[in-house]
Amino acid sequence: MTDTAKKPRAREDREGEAGWTFIETLVVLGIVLILTGTVGFMAVRYLEKARSVSARSQVETFSLALQSYYLDCGSFPTEEQGLEALWEKPSLSPVPEAWFGPYIQKALPLDPWGNPYVYEVPGPSGLPFSIVSYGRDGNPGGEGADADLASY
Repeated sequence: MTDTAKKPRAREDREGEAGWTFIETLVVLGIVLILTGTVGFMAVRYLEKARSVSARSQVETFSLALQSYYLDCGSFPTEEQGLEALWEKPSLSPVPEAWFGPYIQKALPLDPWGNPYVYEVPGPSGLPFSIVSYGRDGNPGGEGADADLASY
């Protein structure tokens, strides 16, 4: 045998083991970043929607609890007593004697944006009460995630 037949060709051996080029790596990273950004954008949009749905659900829960409070006590809590009267017996006058609470399962939470719910007695248009979350911005009015969510 000749020497050339015994020696493997270095170039032919490396062709089967070729790796990613720098350009191919950059292209893959670019695609991954685009996909990650798209998923992140969609997740934020659904997070805001989930907060709005959660606030509506909490307002409905408070409304039902206020109805139960009214059936037991004969009146709704005053604005001074607030929604806290659903969790613990009010100490401010008029103190209800027939309070059989708590009317909600845990202490009064903040809205999903970290703002307190606004409770008014009487409510607008002759309603006995109103409960409002002012949305993400915490101020009356607004659109989208800043829109008010009310019991009326």
